[in-house]
This record gives sequence, structure tokens and C-alpha cells, in this order.
Amino acid sequence: MALFLLVFAVCLLIFGGMIAILLFSRTPRYRTEPRQLLELFDKALEDRVDEGEWNAIIDYPIRHDDYLDGVRRRAHRLMEEHGRHWRRAQGGPLLDSTGREELAALRKHLAAHADLQERRRNET
Repeated sequence: MALFLLVFAVCLLIFGGMIAILLFSRTPRYRTEPRQLLELFDKALEDRVDEGEWNAIIDYPIRHDDYLDGVRRRAHRLMEEHGRHWRRAQGGPLLDSTGREELAALRKHLAAHADLQERRRNET
């Protein structure tokens, strides 16, 4: 009987500990920041990004910042309209020339917005 109570207490302690850990731990969050999008756009413009890296960032919605999500959606649309998936596998660019021009403009706009946000943050 003593052995049963000991085993029961140990199991109860283990299960109780696991339940407590699960209740008090938070779900991990992935937050895309402007610098990550800028780095991705730079890699895409320099033909150093592969399609998997592009899709991992661009296909994931950004829920904490509506502006960044708008930029992400525009980049996603660029890939749909000007993407060259088959050429990237052969060592070619990910986007055609029109898509690269639009991505460069989008990158410039995002960089200006990020600089403005940084200046506002430093002023307060």
C-alpha cells in the first residue's frame, strides 16, 4: 500500500507539474519587423534569396502592424504577377525586371517609413 501511494504521489506531482507548465507558458510569437522585410527585399533585388525564404516571410500574415502587413501583401502580389519560380531554380532572378523595379520602389518606401518611425521613437 505504501508503494502504491508513493507511485501515485510521484505521478500526481509529474502530471501536476506538466499541467502547471502548460497553463503558465505563453505561445511563442513570431513578429516580423521592418528590418527583416528590408533584408529580404535586398536579398531579392541582389538575387540571393531562394523561394523558400521568400515564402516563409511573405506568406505569413503580420497581425501586429497593419502597415507592414500591407507591404507584405504588396510583395505577395508582386510575386504572383511577376514571379519566376522556375527561373530561380535554374539560378535566374526571382522576379522579372518589372517586378524588380516595383520591389525596389516598395523597399524604398518601407525604408523611408521605418526611418520616420525610428525618428519619432527617438524624439519621445
